[in-house]
Amino acid sequence: MTGRSLAIYFHVHLVSDSTGETLNAMARAVCARFEDVLPIEHIYPLVRAERQLSRVLEEIENAPGIVVHTIVDPDLRQTLEDGCRALDMPCLAALDPLVAAMGRYLGASVSSKVGAQHALDNDYFNRMDALNYAIGHDDGQAAKDLDSADVVLVGISRTSKTPTCIYLAHRGIKAANVPIVPGAPLPDRLMNLKRAQVVALTASPDRLIQIRRNRLLSLKEERESSYIDVDAVREETTKALRLYEKHGWPVIDVTRRSVEETAAAIINLMTEGRGQIEILS
Repeated sequence: MTGRSLAIYFHVHLVSDSTGETLNAMARAVCARFEDVLPIEHIYPLVRAERQLSRVLEEIENAPGIVVHTIVDPDLRQTLEDGCRALDMPCLAALDPLVAAMGRYLGASVSSKVGAQHALDNDYFNRMDALNYAIGHDDGQAAKDLDSADVVLVGISRTSKTPTCIYLAHRGIKAANVPIVPGAPLPDRLMNLKRAQVVALTASPDRLIQIRRNRLLSLKEERESSYIDVDAVREETTKALRLYEKHGWPVIDVTRRSVEETAAAIINLMTEGRGQIEILS
C-alpha cells in the first residue's frame, strides 16, 4: 500500500511597493497548481525606501527561497534584483510578462508615475470601505441606508447572502443583504431604491434543508421545526419566487453555484444594468 507523498515546503518572499494583495493572490494561484507543495509566505508590503529593502534582503538571506516582486521604482528594483543575484536566489518580477505583452499590443510605453502605485492603495481602501459596508448592512441592518449600496441581495435563509456580500466587497462592491423571513415585512426602502441594483437569490428546497439541518447541528439544536420541514421550506421558496417576480428582481439560483460563481453572475447583472462599472481585480 502506497502512502500519500510528503508535502514540500519552501519559502516564497513577496515584495511589493503597495499593499501586496495582488502579488499574494498571484503567488497563491500559482502554488495551487502544484500538488503537495506548501509555500511559507513572507510578505513585505509598502516597500518604498532603501532602508526597508535592506531589511527585506536580510530576511531573504535568513530564509532562502523564491523572491517575487512588483516593485516599480527602477532604483529599488535594481537593488532588490542585485541583492538576490548576490544571494544566488531567483527573483521574479510578477507583472513584467503581462505588462510587456500589453505594451506591445497597445504600442504604448509603460508609465512609471508615482500615481500608478498609489492607485493600488486606493483600491485597498475601497475594498476596506466596501467590507465595512457589507458588515454594517448584513442581515437587514441599516435598512434606511440601502440606497448607498451598489447591490442589495434578497433571499430566504441559507441562500449564501452574507458570504456573497463579503466576496463582492473584496471586489470593491458595496453589497447589502436583506433576509426574507416568513411573516415579516420587507423594509419599505427596499421597494424604492433609485441607485442600488436588487438581486434575488434562491435555491432548491432539498439543498436548503440540507444546509439548514447542518446549521442546526452546528448549534447543537436538535428540535424539529418549520425551518427544516419539507413542506414549509417548499412553501417558503415558492412565496419568495412570487415576490421576486412581482417586483421584477433578477433571480440567481445558487443551488449548484459557488459563492464566486454567484458573485460573477451578480457583477454581470450590474454591468448589463448600468453599463461598465468599476470592479477591482
